[in-house]
Amino acid sequence: MKEKIISQGAEAIIYHRNNEIVKQRIKKSYRLLEIDEKLRKLRTRSEARILKKLQKIIPVPKLIKIDETNKELVIEHIKGEKLSEALEKLNYEEICKKISENISKMHELDIIHGDLTTSNMIYKNNKVYFIDFGLSFHSKKIEDKAVDLHLLKQALESKHYTIAEKCFSVIIKNYKTQAHEKILEQLKKVESRGRYKERY
Repeated sequence: MKEKIISQGAEAIIYHRNNEIVKQRIKKSYRLLEIDEKLRKLRTRSEARILKKLQKIIPVPKLIKIDETNKELVIEHIKGEKLSEALEKLNYEEICKKISENISKMHELDIIHGDLTTSNMIYKNNKVYFIDFGLSFHSKKIEDKAVDLHLLKQALESKHYTIAEKCFSVIIKNYKTQAHEKILEQLKKVESRGRYKERY
């Protein structure tokens, strides 16, 4: 059983195993063992539920197995181009339309990704796959959906500054949910709060 660590963050270790992706939530020694076990199990279960729900709606990796004992998710390995490394050399305007369509459908289901960056997007067969729902949660709040978009804007400005403005403009133009006007209005307020903080 060949394993290769892809990444290790504060919350999880992600690695290849038998051509699948395994995501294992890390133990936190500063938490009481019983609380840590419960939290990791709940978050593993929550991420699995969100993945299963979304795989019928937008391109996401298929959930293959959930192992609550080891706090692991086994998911499909999407072999494509990570947009954090490839966006500029692709037809980024068309890709941004697809990104916006994905976000719209996700938000319409009241699912917040929580980490919308191009590092969590893979382009394959003319589709944009969203990955890593470790910080995702359910919310009907306009504010949470606006913050999701704001985080994406910040990620674009940081990683793809030469095309960020054009990309986000395409995303906003194609973002359509029942409450999209309220969400985009709230986005302006979120952005103004960010600018205010930067001045002090």
